[in-house]
Amino acid sequence: MRTNGDAELQDYVLTVARQALAASRALAGLTSRRRVDALEAVAAAIRADAARIESENAKDLAAARADGLSPAMIDRLGLDAPRIEKMARAVEAVAAQPDPVGRAIDGWMLPDGIRIEKRRVPLGVVAIIYESRPNVTSDAAALCLKSGNACVLRGGKEAMHSNLAVGQAMTRGLGDADMPPNAVQVINTPDRALVPLLLARDEAIDLVIPRGGESLIRAVVEQSRIPVIKHYTGNCHVYVDARCDADKAERIVVNAKLQRTGVCNAAETILFHRDVAASLIPRIGAKLREGGCEIRGCPETCRVLPEAKAATDQDYAEEFLGPTVAVKVVASIDEAIAHINQYGSRHTDAVVTEDMGAADAFVTGVDSGNVMINCSTRFSDGGVYGLGAEIGISTDKLHARGPMGAADLTTYKYVVTGSGHIRES
Repeated sequence: MRTNGDAELQDYVLTVARQALAASRALAGLTSRRRVDALEAVAAAIRADAARIESENAKDLAAARADGLSPAMIDRLGLDAPRIEKMARAVEAVAAQPDPVGRAIDGWMLPDGIRIEKRRVPLGVVAIIYESRPNVTSDAAALCLKSGNACVLRGGKEAMHSNLAVGQAMTRGLGDADMPPNAVQVINTPDRALVPLLLARDEAIDLVIPRGGESLIRAVVEQSRIPVIKHYTGNCHVYVDARCDADKAERIVVNAKLQRTGVCNAAETILFHRDVAASLIPRIGAKLREGGCEIRGCPETCRVLPEAKAATDQDYAEEFLGPTVAVKVVASIDEAIAHINQYGSRHTDAVVTEDMGAADAFVTGVDSGNVMINCSTRFSDGGVYGLGAEIGISTDKLHARGPMGAADLTTYKYVVTGSGHIRES
């Protein structure tokens, strides 16, 4: 879409918002079976359009390389046949989940016989503003459809061809299932002036979820008249406790840092208890370096691992999203917890320990949406948790926290049932 000025862009945004609102009201009246059928049709359409999606993605990849995007960003952007198949399977996994809509959260009877029930209902219209990953288009739309919501999807310009191709496939799938075609709308212009206009449409859009870099998220929070769920940086930690299994510690740290460095649940800082630092930092550091990782460490780390560079305070606050890791030696689990709460982003943090008292203290003390005991931070993922896909990993506390699935895209209403009751006092 090419816009000829603010008026045309405003008209476009208004049309999209109104269409989404109308679609959300139509979705609210559909049965669970209809929504499942629609998701299955969407998955089939993604598979049928796989060659076209990959071809359009190639245009985005070529432009990204020409623009000098980092290898991590290009990895996030890329789609091939296995990744497209994974997208379709994620949609099917969402379809197969229990339906959150209409589920009773709580219920009780008053002494006079009135029944009160707290029941899950769709939010209405959800806008997602995101960068790089075109699989977010299908994941977000699937979760919104499962929870009875219409969605407006605004991806980054670097994935414009990919997102539109995925969106077109999904629209065709909705049509095949006789569903409202505007239940999923992909914004078709990269014009940045559109975003504040979209964020002002609080009469039609109920929730905004930004996914991307911290600057994007802060800009959305500052401009939005609509409630925002924030997905800030993934500055994740692994704490290796004094009473750890050394083999477990090595496997977990190496996996958490190197299995995929450009994702939000990769570990960015490793904390070692002083009692195991001299033995484990050289051992685990060698494995990290073999994997191409640069290590930036505190003075104690540099003494036992001379090839490490001196860490700055900023390194401990950094989401590297690449093969760099910060390392620090701590005197106690309390110091580890304090460090994580000071520098972390409330995303995902792990402890490696054979002391269940230490594990409990870590779980209680660390203020994060995901806390892992003796497993990699890389497990912090909606698909791994059985959510089928995720709308993102919320670092907020209200109204959702951690990986967000379909149930997190619902709100609730009270349904009060009487038999002719009237209030007399």
